[in-house]
Amino acid sequence: MAVRDVLAKMKDTITIDRDVPLEYEVSKILAENQTTPVIFKNLAGMRAAGNIWSTRERISGALDITKEQLIPKMLEAMANPSEPKVAKEGAFMDDVRTEFDLTKLPIPKYFPGDQGRYITSAVAVAEYEGKRNLSFHRMKLHDERSFALRLVPRHLYTMWKNAQAQGKELPVAFCMGVCPPVLLAAAISTDYGTDEMRIANSLRERTKGSGLEVAKLNNGLMVPAASEIVFEGRITSRMVDEGPFMDITGTYDSVRKAPIFEVDRLYMRKDPLFHLLLPGGYEHYMLMGLPREPIIYRTVNQVVPKVHGVRLTEGGCCWLHGVVSITKNKEGDGINAAMAAFSGHPSMKKVTIVDEDIDIFDDRDVEWAEATRFQASRSLMVVNNAAGSSLDPSSEGTTSKVAIDATKPFGAKGFDRAKLA
Repeated sequence: MAVRDVLAKMKDTITIDRDVPLEYEVSKILAENQTTPVIFKNLAGMRAAGNIWSTRERISGALDITKEQLIPKMLEAMANPSEPKVAKEGAFMDDVRTEFDLTKLPIPKYFPGDQGRYITSAVAVAEYEGKRNLSFHRMKLHDERSFALRLVPRHLYTMWKNAQAQGKELPVAFCMGVCPPVLLAAAISTDYGTDEMRIANSLRERTKGSGLEVAKLNNGLMVPAASEIVFEGRITSRMVDEGPFMDITGTYDSVRKAPIFEVDRLYMRKDPLFHLLLPGGYEHYMLMGLPREPIIYRTVNQVVPKVHGVRLTEGGCCWLHGVVSITKNKEGDGINAAMAAFSGHPSMKKVTIVDEDIDIFDDRDVEWAEATRFQASRSLMVVNNAAGSSLDPSSEGTTSKVAIDATKPFGAKGFDRAKLA
């Protein structure tokens, strides 16, 4: 499932024929059309597109399922990972270069306060000591042959540190223009050693009816065969300052030390499509937040048998605020569900628990539940001095977490909405 083929079938697209400057103008166009895919026909001499996966409906539509089926299908894929098929070669092998200039690519500077030009949509593929990992990491263009990587202390960081401890550089590839199963799997929280590529393959099998194909790079890594662009190289021990950068909350992330990713080979499809991911935009929300929802669902389901849905809300940047729909078996289930939700997504600082008759995708419906079924004196829980998200500018090392139990009192009457005859 190549992204160019899916995009070609989308009817609600906007095409920009004129030349567009890489600094800020790309961001303005994407920000003005957040729910609509935008195709740039000539961005620094290449085709580019953004806002491709900026709605749940578009992601689920590409998988031939409804948005309500996303969490169940992702949970099934996580529980039943399967090995992708190895293709003879990848579509990205149309053009393979060892001599190139990365500064010539259509890499934008999105916001005035950003340190420089960034790739934000690429999925990293790495393998070390028999463990494979897929993950997202922003890539700051450093020079003609390298990027500075923002590595958080998770799986790719662990692989890199293990390689460094043995005096080695970590082979890695960054893939652009990959399909939704790969994008979603790369952002799922898993145990170290869990292979997200196998989750992506299972998700594609369970939605599209056929699995994912991978192809081997020169360094031996297997990457999605339908990728548009692949950067093959090594994460080195060389460190530079990275940041500031405008992140998912719409505020600037701080400056940190970051390792240099040296690119050895550049692979591209014929007439490649460069995927633009607007930082802090709806597509960023979907690809970062949506894959956390099945984890929240799973942890809440351990304490409340009937969980109907989970949503990280756009108003909370699909990261800091969430809503969970349950059926209560007893009083107290609402607060128990909230505590489990915080465990499933520690970055979340506010969660609202609602009954199954509330549409969690409708903010008005959720607020109606808070207005008519919630009393702070008995249904509010505040946890202070908890670990939260480093992306929250109001956090000072720790955060306060708020749980709102907006469910009906168990067994009580008078809380249901009147229905038309």
